[in-house]
Amino acid sequence: MNDPLAGKRILIGVGGGIAAYKIPELVRRLKGCGAELRVVLTAAAGHFVAPLALQAVSGNPVRSELLDPASEAGMDHIALSRWADAILVAPATADLLARFAQGMANDLLSTLVLASPRPPLLAPAMNQQMWRHPATQRNLRQVQADGAVILGPAEGEQACGEAGPGRMLEPEELLAHVRLHLAPKPLLGRRALVTAGPTWEAIDPARGLSNRSSGRQGYAVAQALAEAGAQVLLVSGPTSLPAPVGVERVAVQNAQEMLQAVEAHLAGTDIFVATAAVADYRPAQSAAVKLTKAELGTQIALIPNPDILAQVARHAQRPRLVVGFAAQTHDAEALAAAKRQEKGADLIAVNDVSQPGLGFGSERNRLVLIGPDGRLDLGTADKLALARALVAELARRLSS
Repeated sequence: MNDPLAGKRILIGVGGGIAAYKIPELVRRLKGCGAELRVVLTAAAGHFVAPLALQAVSGNPVRSELLDPASEAGMDHIALSRWADAILVAPATADLLARFAQGMANDLLSTLVLASPRPPLLAPAMNQQMWRHPATQRNLRQVQADGAVILGPAEGEQACGEAGPGRMLEPEELLAHVRLHLAPKPLLGRRALVTAGPTWEAIDPARGLSNRSSGRQGYAVAQALAEAGAQVLLVSGPTSLPAPVGVERVAVQNAQEMLQAVEAHLAGTDIFVATAAVADYRPAQSAAVKLTKAELGTQIALIPNPDILAQVARHAQRPRLVVGFAAQTHDAEALAAAKRQEKGADLIAVNDVSQPGLGFGSERNRLVLIGPDGRLDLGTADKLALARALVAELARRLSS
């Protein structure tokens, strides 16, 4: 399934701040997703990033002058504002926020923002004290009231040597926000609950039972659901992955904590997707201190963990769609079909983890969706593309 940014027309307005050096990388990433780009610089921005660099990575001329006869003859500023599916201003300096708040149109970028029927996406970047200043916060409230979408800022070290809020989001984060903004929203108004990652069943503070799940497929499903407009809660076992943009995450360690988190948020959920690789068993006892080798012994008494998928499927607050995942090494589809019946799930997405380069820890996967009406092969692709294909099918089933 194509990236939601493919074919989208994005206008990037670059303000005069040191964070402008990140914009060529952002443009490169957006173009790699299939977006069509135009870049506009303020007069100050040209001191921080070369127009020629942005022209090279965007593949289109870079504009900075409002009253440029050559440019206006081909595509005037009004037409350019109408051309864009989205206007992203990055970095959005304190000066730009002030001018946008006042509705000024005294250069090309401010004119484009004022002339566009779409609210701009603004990525603030400035010194931490400038960000905290009452005038900046007043301007921020005004542009938000006017419909602007504020992306960030982040906190951390700044070019001036100070630290605090005011860092522009990184290109990867801005890319995710733009994608979230522009993606079609077939699940708008729906609520989704996703489990992801492994569980860790402690033997003692240093040892435990777990598995090879990286959480990548589950995090990709959560991202795809958010892109499709759903309100997404991700209940995640221990992973090193950042939470997807637009997704609320609850971190848990073991299967019992995962079940408690799921049941606490089940009310009003439309879609439940259980991608987590939940340990089947846990130690009957977990030591509070690290055991010696002698104390650990050669046998560990185990007791069954709760079956989260089965409990959700028969819960009084059962979501409309309950989807499980099954990682198999043999007879994948037959075992998945039996699992669907046993657990009471609507659908099971099965992947054969015995295939080299697919499944656990890899960037790619192959999924087959098993349901009461047969099988749907989603193919082999990177995990995010498969997640989008899965979510498209879930949206189709909900709408019907």
